[in-house]
Amino acid sequence: MKTLFNTYLNTFKGLSTEVWWLALITLINRAGTMVIPFLSLYLTEDLKFTLSNVGTIMMCFGLGSVIGSWLGGKLTDTIGYYKVMVGSLLSTGILFIALQFLTTFYTLCLGVFLVMLVADMFRPAMFVALSAYSKPKNKTRSVTLIRLAINLGFSAGPAIGGVIITTLGYGGLFWVDGITCMLATIVLFRVLHPKKSKVTDDIVVTNPQSAYKDKAFVTFLIAMFLFGVIFLQYFSTMPIYYREAHVLSEFEIGLLLGANGFIIFLLEMPLIKWLENTGISKVKLMIVGAILTAISFIILNITSWSGILIIGLFFMTIGEMIAFPFSNAFAMERAEKGNQGEYMALYAISFSMAHIFGHKAGMQMVDGFGFDKTWYTITLIGGFCVLLLLILKAQLKQKI
Repeated sequence: MKTLFNTYLNTFKGLSTEVWWLALITLINRAGTMVIPFLSLYLTEDLKFTLSNVGTIMMCFGLGSVIGSWLGGKLTDTIGYYKVMVGSLLSTGILFIALQFLTTFYTLCLGVFLVMLVADMFRPAMFVALSAYSKPKNKTRSVTLIRLAINLGFSAGPAIGGVIITTLGYGGLFWVDGITCMLATIVLFRVLHPKKSKVTDDIVVTNPQSAYKDKAFVTFLIAMFLFGVIFLQYFSTMPIYYREAHVLSEFEIGLLLGANGFIIFLLEMPLIKWLENTGISKVKLMIVGAILTAISFIILNITSWSGILIIGLFFMTIGEMIAFPFSNAFAMERAEKGNQGEYMALYAISFSMAHIFGHKAGMQMVDGFGFDKTWYTITLIGGFCVLLLLILKAQLKQKI
């Protein structure tokens, strides 16, 4: 057991101090966005909005994310990642606190849009900072560490948020969200100031290439959008499937989805370390990840036995653990030939777009065709994702 624990710890060795600080800042930031999982409940229960109005407000949420990611990339390329991260964290904290005072439909549409616009400016800037602070051989593991921080934050955030709502109400949730963002800003300012931090990878590009002209990268982005659409079903249609088709309780659904975060925390870093050592290309690994995630849906139609849900979740989790770190690392490497903020912004936008279309499309398919046909369709979308990644592999060989 001691040897196994030491082997696990060794997978974290070699990462720069700055990457560890970025992970801590990300953990504080993600745990602090605990208002997001409760936003729809807040809008329906506290403010008494209709489901149609809530759907429109959540669409503003997605639009803000798309534009914020794009703007964050542009600003990162013009004023630098550090200023964008500080400005985004501090402004997000202020806007989260202000959001609780908006109670009408139109002001909330605008408020939620602005919060996500400012909040998601952080993502492309953080990825460029991560690229700067990581040694080339450690970039995939650095991304994996950030993902661990995000998963821990998402796991702890809703639990803490539930306690805050019970004791302080929704108003307390907005205050805590805002304060944690400001705390993350203070940590960032104290430990990652450019004058104090040593950049471990020179990422200056003399003749930057536009990401829009990079055909291989555009193919990659479309593939990631499709992957995002199928992956996000686990956070929208799948809980409904658990409830309606397999009659699971909210507690059982929580345990099942919580197992996803626990498996990632336990296994992702050793898995990524092992896969890196195999020498298999990032694109091939992304293909494997997409195939496993698609399989997690098709096997649900094999049997009505509820144990298949655990097997499906396991396939999805392994697919996610492979696809996300290596796709992120691929985007970071590809960005080194062009405008890095633009590249990383487009990578973030591909998933923001999946948020806008994926949830709604999944819900409409379930409503119109039922779960079985929806899972077949989602698997087919996964097949298109794999096809695009195969095309990407061919383009890279041709150096397109």
